[in-house]
Amino acid sequence: MRSPRAFFRPLAVGAPVPNVDIPFKPSRMIHFFDPSNEKMAAKVPDIAAKVDILLGNLEDAVKTDKKEAARQGLVDIAKANDFGDTQLWTRVNSLDSPWVLDDLITLVTEIGDKLDVIMVPKVEGPQDIHYVDRILAQLEARAGLDRQILVHAILETAEGVANVEEIAAASPRMQGISLGPADLAASRRMKTARVGGGHPGYLVRQDPTGDDLTEGRAIYQQDLWHYTIARMVDACAMNGILPFYGPFGDIKDVVACEDQFRNAFLLGCVGAWSLHPVQIDIAKKVFSPSPEDVAHAKRVVEAMGDGSGAVMIDGKMEDDASCKQNIVMLDLAKALAERDPELAAAYDL
Repeated sequence: MRSPRAFFRPLAVGAPVPNVDIPFKPSRMIHFFDPSNEKMAAKVPDIAAKVDILLGNLEDAVKTDKKEAARQGLVDIAKANDFGDTQLWTRVNSLDSPWVLDDLITLVTEIGDKLDVIMVPKVEGPQDIHYVDRILAQLEARAGLDRQILVHAILETAEGVANVEEIAAASPRMQGISLGPADLAASRRMKTARVGGGHPGYLVRQDPTGDDLTEGRAIYQQDLWHYTIARMVDACAMNGILPFYGPFGDIKDVVACEDQFRNAFLLGCVGAWSLHPVQIDIAKKVFSPSPEDVAHAKRVVEAMGDGSGAVMIDGKMEDDASCKQNIVMLDLAKALAERDPELAAAYDL
């Protein structure tokens, strides 16, 4: 355990000074692409203009014989493109793989000046973050970088969930955490083969209405991920980092995708992964407050003045606590409006 004074010192001679606060940019979707896929690579400039975060994936979705091509493909794409306000991330291979060390060395030394965040899969405890933290500091010093590359952890094992608070607090380099439902389901021995979302078998049933136990009993499907998302959000909030929902695998079911993203948004997540272009607009819609909510937030904040006391608006009491809730909404709207002219007009900001 490092002392508070040492926590924000560089971990290598010549490495950048760690951030005290995580810089927040609009992060409604992390859009994944395979840098080894030439067709996907050709679409990067167009997609980058539509998304908040563009992530070159080197891990599970890339075949073993394509690992090196994906790594070099990401280097070439980063060097050839100006991403503007869009963040460039990568997901490296897992820490127990034979590729991860080369991933880190190549990416930081070749394109470290363009990488905002490195996503680390299957993080099980703070020791994994400490390992990556030290290596990145050494590589940043070697590359002469003047800012830290941040780290994002994926929560996809039972051990990771049990240690999520320690993971979130492991380093000032931590940017956020994503839920990885598929690997987590396997780790927990959950009996679902779905990638995120609900399951029709996970339900509650209305009590019997008569002697016939099958008549008039409404069924309500439950959320398999509610506990884990809520715990992840709390761990992130207490450490000043950002929580994200992960992938929704059923690309065709855009309705269920929107529902799951909205659940995550309401619980406190700032964004979700998009695996297909159709999910980009869903994430953009869900993780942007509605104009009606923003208008209400402005009314409450203006009416509350210094935030003390209580006021009645549309027959509802608004006090200090509700003012804080509306400030959260308004701050997000302002951040999104700076990047999105359409939202700025809709929010009147």
